[in-house]
Amino acid sequence: MLNSIISFVLVFTFQQPISVENTIKEKLQQQTICWNEGNMECFMQAYWKSDSLKFIGGSGITYGWDKTLQRYKAGYPTSKERGILTFTIISVELLSEDACFVVGKYHLNREIGDDEGHFSLLWRKIEENWVIVADHSSN
Repeated sequence: MLNSIISFVLVFTFQQPISVENTIKEKLQQQTICWNEGNMECFMQAYWKSDSLKFIGGSGITYGWDKTLQRYKAGYPTSKERGILTFTIISVELLSEDACFVVGKYHLNREIGDDEGHFSLLWRKIEENWVIVADHSSN
């Protein structure tokens, strides 16, 4: 009986981070699909729908889900500006049972010239859903 309990604890402990990492990677994959279809509202579903969301970019900090959505729509109004988005995940670090830090690279393949840069994302588990609460992207 004790061996079964120990086995369960070990399996749970080691499988939990993998599950979180897979969930986050799936959400990032869905973001690329939404972006490449030109659906910014869909792209934004990975973000915390809150006025406390923080997006940090070259022009400073944008606070809030709605303002971040408007920022994306203004900066990437057509497929020429949006291009085709791909992400490369560099690291996924589970900080606690409800917080994860992700570092990666984005690439936009565009007619008007490619764009790329790095990002760091703070993910939180809020109401059983993993969402981005802070995004720092730079090129």
